[in-house]
Amino acid sequence: MPKTLILYDTTLRDGNQSECISYSAEDKIRIAQRLDDFGMDYIEGGWPGSNPKDMEFFERAKEMSWKKSKIAAFGSTRRKDVKVRDDNNIRLLLEAETPVVTIFGKSWDLHVIEGLRTTLDNNVELIYDSVAYLKDQGKEVIYDAEHFFDGFVANPEYALRTLQAAARGGADCLVLADTNGGVLPHKISEILDRVYGEGFEQPLGIHAHNDSDMAVANTILAVQKGVLHVQGTINGYGERCGNANLCSIIPNASLKLDDVTLSPQVNLKELTTLSRYVSEIANLPHREESPFVGASAFAHKGGIHVSAIRRNRLTYEHIEPELVGNRQRVLISDLSGQSNILQKAEEMGHDLSSNSKEVKDIVNRLKELEHLGYQFEDADGSFAVLIDKTTGRHKEYFELKSARVIVFKYEEGVLHSEAVLRLTVNDQVQHTVSEGHGPIDALDKALRKALEPFYPCLRDIRLLDYKVRVLDSKDGTEAKVRVSIESGDGKMKWGTVGVSENIIEASWQALVDRITYKLMHDENNGNGNG
Repeated sequence: MPKTLILYDTTLRDGNQSECISYSAEDKIRIAQRLDDFGMDYIEGGWPGSNPKDMEFFERAKEMSWKKSKIAAFGSTRRKDVKVRDDNNIRLLLEAETPVVTIFGKSWDLHVIEGLRTTLDNNVELIYDSVAYLKDQGKEVIYDAEHFFDGFVANPEYALRTLQAAARGGADCLVLADTNGGVLPHKISEILDRVYGEGFEQPLGIHAHNDSDMAVANTILAVQKGVLHVQGTINGYGERCGNANLCSIIPNASLKLDDVTLSPQVNLKELTTLSRYVSEIANLPHREESPFVGASAFAHKGGIHVSAIRRNRLTYEHIEPELVGNRQRVLISDLSGQSNILQKAEEMGHDLSSNSKEVKDIVNRLKELEHLGYQFEDADGSFAVLIDKTTGRHKEYFELKSARVIVFKYEEGVLHSEAVLRLTVNDQVQHTVSEGHGPIDALDKALRKALEPFYPCLRDIRLLDYKVRVLDSKDGTEAKVRVSIESGDGKMKWGTVGVSENIIEASWQALVDRITYKLMHDENNGNGNG
């Protein structure tokens, strides 16, 4: 009978200690709601009293209804010179009114002597008093044995004494922490065997940091040893090098270990969405190379690889991407072969015959352009236009007759730009002038001003991202640049690319492709251009 994994999320506390992350109270509530929707067993909200944001979070959390998750408040054992009932931190833990309280205590004699500046015996009393008092107050108590593995290596008898104190106090779970993140898997295995040999009645947990890039491996090994309570963060966010990444732990344990399963409340197919949501709230770029949940996790670039997955996706994919809410992607680049082109063309609705002249022409043209500096991995729109042009199916929705861009200065010293375009649209000559915050903005506005009366659907287009990459910096101001544009219309997103020694020309290429692709897509899908 498979054993159920217990998921304890520390994104709101450990994740908040990550460099460049600072959640507001509202951020923490929103993330907690998504974690609850996902089916997390425990959500650690923070340390009551440590800062106003955490205090606000717990005030709001106690008024909310949580469907699947238990909210936990986090804190330390009592201070060495204060009775437990008089300890302010213990009082604040209780005032948070959470069903679960997690407290940490010192397992490493070095920390007891150098950090707490107390005796080893007194530290054991701190642990017992704190756990027992919180249990007497009706709380589910999870005890985090801080620095347990390093402490065990230094003084195994004492590290076990601290665990025994928490167990005597009535802790519901004993969590072993690799707080410095430096312990290797073989040592985790040896120490877990020793701890299990002590015969603790309480279940064991694991809390791993990632300073040696071993947090996920150490957690999975602990699960294989019988540890079912796992702590970690979404995307591995955390102090220094981060914490154990639940986005890797959850699928690895549940999909690859025969004797482990997830609670029915966990919606594994929402994992990728959850990962991206937390990145967005944290205001950090999503790590696209992340296993399982990154856009590159199931992306295939090499022609041989794509040829193989077209026959059987198991050849280069260790799980079905859909199990974690992700998808397979085929990338287009100068490494592409016919299989890449066929796969991508099929995704876009094109019917190209294998080994046809059309496919060979597309491959050759693609490699020529990539040699010139184009990059089609994130430019599906430009690639679709390339297919149509190479196969002779391309439709010119407009024709540029002339363009002029002027950069001028107002009296107050602010540079401004003006674009003047003359286009032919449906045999009609359009002459437009627009100002913009820069030459590219002015060009875009002038182009859309000319085309929207003919193609009203273009009003839906929004610029999502604009990036410029200098390709040959050694050439100075004559260097080629690559301009990449990401666009959206509320229903889809697409990328386009342009390359030139002139940044305005490169931008113009990408702007034209962005509009052409939108019109092509709408026309091919029966939406017309109205």
